Amino acid sequence: MTQTATIVVGMLIFMLGQVGGWFQLNSQMMWSWWQNKPLMSAIVFGIPTSITYWYAWRMIVETTGSAWAARFVGSTSGLIIFPILTWFLLGETMFTAKTMICLSLAILIILIQLFY
Repeated sequence: MTQTATIVVGMLIFMLGQVGGWFQLNSQMMWSWWQNKPLMSAIVFGIPTSITYWYAWRMIVETTGSAWAARFVGSTSGLIIFPILTWFLLGETMFTAKTMICLSLAILIILIQLFY
């Protein structure tokens, strides 16, 4: 697999982890059953989320030789996933100037990590 392809796969694994993290924090807002169950949420969502982060981090660091690259890709993948899930599942718009600028910057950071 090429370096770019490996980084893309790592980024997709980070995004999967970001989805898990989103549900860990926001399930309490979507379903009353999850309210007041922080330990259950940490176990059900947190363990698989942590494992995805671990593998994505390893993939990107081994490919690029840089923990900074993994940090930027991991963080910005959350800035892409969060507004999309929040818009679709919680009904909060992502179409504000502030959110769209931040989303654009996150995409720019990932492109810099991929192609620079």
